[in-house]
Amino acid sequence: MHIDKDPIEPQLLAALEADEELKARARARDAALAVTDRRVLVAANERLALSVPFEELRRIQFDIERSRPATMVIVPEQRHDEPQVLAIDPEEYDSAAQALALIGRRLAAIS
Repeated sequence: MHIDKDPIEPQLLAALEADEELKARARARDAALAVTDRRVLVAANERLALSVPFEELRRIQFDIERSRPATMVIVPEQRHDEPQVLAIDPEEYDSAAQALALIGRRLAAIS
């Protein structure tokens, strides 16, 4: 995971609350995914594209195809929160997997 060695995107840093803990981060081709102790964030095009607590996530899908980047789809429960489609290159699979595992455990605990 790249939390310690790569700089955190400014829009993600600005969105973090003082007592919020960053748990995982993965880079997509045109965006960055962050998982904290309370929510999921996506920064894209120099803006915060998504910020939702785990309770407001409807679905996460991760597809891997041969000879293409993986596709991660994040679908929030609320219609006003735009679903995010992220292209994840193979070198980010470990970071993405850690983020997915954290999200999955939180979603399982909510159900």
